[in-house]
Amino acid sequence: MGLLDSVMGMLGGGGQGGGNAALLNAVVGMLGNDAQGGGLAAILGKAQQSGLGDVVGSWIGHGQNLPISADQVHSMLGSDTVANLAKQLGLPIGDTAAQISKMLPDVVDKLTPQGQLPQGGLGNVADLLGQLMRR
Repeated sequence: MGLLDSVMGMLGGGGQGGGNAALLNAVVGMLGNDAQGGGLAAILGKAQQSGLGDVVGSWIGHGQNLPISADQVHSMLGSDTVANLAKQLGLPIGDTAAQISKMLPDVVDKLTPQGQLPQGGLGNVADLLGQLMRR
């Protein structure tokens, strides 16, 4: 079973399948946005500023992934980012943050199998989605 199947199962009945795929695409896009000053490295920096560096570090490193709450997602990503994702997905802000909190640890874990940030960032969305489907 690929990560997409795992993520869709994890999100369960919390929306339509297309909405879950759109959420995964949005999360992966956010992680791979290195060229525009974003990406996983920027999220890690925001997490450290928010006191969540150990949480995100657990997703990148080897071992068990620490959970993150919807409120912590808001703190880490910023309310504007969560609101923009919610608008893009057509979901309420609280639901968007809650679903991101369920999805983000596993996605980051799967995209950093070596236990560290890759040199030069994660790459583009199409490549990242391809990586997720192979794992």
